[in-house]
Amino acid sequence: MSGTTLLLNLAGAIALLLWGTHMISTALLRGFGTQLRNWMGRNLNNRWMALLSGIGITGVLQSSTAVSMMATSFTAAGTLSLAPALAVMLGANIGSTLVVQLLSFDTSLATPIMLLVGFIVYRLRDDSRYESIGCALIGLGLMLLALGLLSATLSHMEATSVFRAVMQSLDGDLIIAVLAAVLLTWLCHSSVAVVLLIASLAGAGMMSPVTAMALVLGANVGGALPSVLSAGSSVARRLPVGNLLIRLLGTVLLLPWLPLLADQMAQTNLGPAHLVVYLHTTFNLALAVLCIGLIEPMANGLSRLFPQQERPADPGMPQYLDEAGLEVANIGLSNAVREALRLADMASLMLNQVLQLFEKPDQAAFDKVRQLDHSVDMLSAAIRAYLADIGQEGLSDDDADRAQEILMFVINLEHAGDILSNLAQLAIRRARRGEHFSTFEMQHIQGLHLALLDSLNLAITAFLREDIAAANRLVSHKEIVRQLEARASREHFRKLQNDKTAWAESGDIFQRVLRDYRRVHHHIAALGYPVLERNTPDTLNL
Repeated sequence: MSGTTLLLNLAGAIALLLWGTHMISTALLRGFGTQLRNWMGRNLNNRWMALLSGIGITGVLQSSTAVSMMATSFTAAGTLSLAPALAVMLGANIGSTLVVQLLSFDTSLATPIMLLVGFIVYRLRDDSRYESIGCALIGLGLMLLALGLLSATLSHMEATSVFRAVMQSLDGDLIIAVLAAVLLTWLCHSSVAVVLLIASLAGAGMMSPVTAMALVLGANVGGALPSVLSAGSSVARRLPVGNLLIRLLGTVLLLPWLPLLADQMAQTNLGPAHLVVYLHTTFNLALAVLCIGLIEPMANGLSRLFPQQERPADPGMPQYLDEAGLEVANIGLSNAVREALRLADMASLMLNQVLQLFEKPDQAAFDKVRQLDHSVDMLSAAIRAYLADIGQEGLSDDDADRAQEILMFVINLEHAGDILSNLAQLAIRRARRGEHFSTFEMQHIQGLHLALLDSLNLAITAFLREDIAAANRLVSHKEIVRQLEARASREHFRKLQNDKTAWAESGDIFQRVLRDYRRVHHHIAALGYPVLERNTPDTLNL
């Protein structure tokens, strides 16, 4: 078998192993993520309970990275204190070693059983929980299948001179071996997969026990990196950085003793592959025992290292788009709804500021409208990007409909904000020429303004509560606003017939204001249609 073919087989086996891990984690988070998050937030104030919970949840999800993301979101939101969150991560690290131990045994018979049972459970009932369990079992079957492919490929690679040269280059240089494992684990985002790969290589005799042990230490450090790099705010960095520091401390303390430890292990009957697995477990158990009593001072130190930052003044910066919500659809959608309501508040404020500009033109008010328009655009883009990332493994029909409603809500408010920004420019342009809106014009503008505010309140009610009555009233307001615009336009033309010199610019601006107010209302009224389409698909007449 050629070297290229071997590399392709190896890459494919590793990819299948990572995909199986990903399937288990995402399937169980999608089906039971809300219950896990709620339980973690309420019951993890005791360090020992937190430690055991970290072990159990990681054993279920097959991914300490997923547990780290969930715990990080809790600490950033203040739902879970930092000290028990550190205990959760100590347990999660132990849980990942148990997964490695389970998968290190001969699982040739278990592979087809897991795939078959997973498929049967997935097709058993049209229920998201059964589908999640079925997907998780299929993912476990794929992991076992990947391990078999990996073992077969490595047995062929052992005979190649290039691979032997690479493995030999790592022998004797433990620091390079650690760094290589750190990089590989960070690229794979899975310490379980990398440790299993190291065990397979060691079992095939491709590296010395000392090198294999150094690679295991590197895999433990690299497994903490994805959570650190994905953390956003300063507060969110506390937990993943603390977990990384614990693993780094253990690696630095153990690395000089690896040759002596390897000599001691050589006197046992353990094979190289089992040596890797047991070292991985012992390392994380020792770290948990040593550090469980130090989590309080560690939490205090991390809090000082990453202090709470004041919330940015710009309202366009999202406040609730938590990354952990991307894995659990209903939580992610709730986060998007909260930001959409902030968007509606900004649109209402813009509407009031525009009316203030018409009544009393002021450069400061104009600048505020422009800033609000920028914030609306920025927050809208953030919500749309967040919605696109929610439930990448698939959404239920109800969740997909709700995501579409949120998207339409956000897009229409963004368009309404653009039109309001143009209205502000009209107001300030007229003021710079020394002209003002007449009492007649302001009466009609105020009437339209009140109608738009009423419709915006109805739109928020219909969106938030799925209120069909509010959605129907909102759609019916289109005719009211049309009549207000038509009456104002007719009366304005009638007044200008008596004073034809006043028409040239002022009359044109007033007519544009009427038209743009109606355009704003068009986007607000459009917010009612998704609710009506979802609840009365057969009777809605557009």
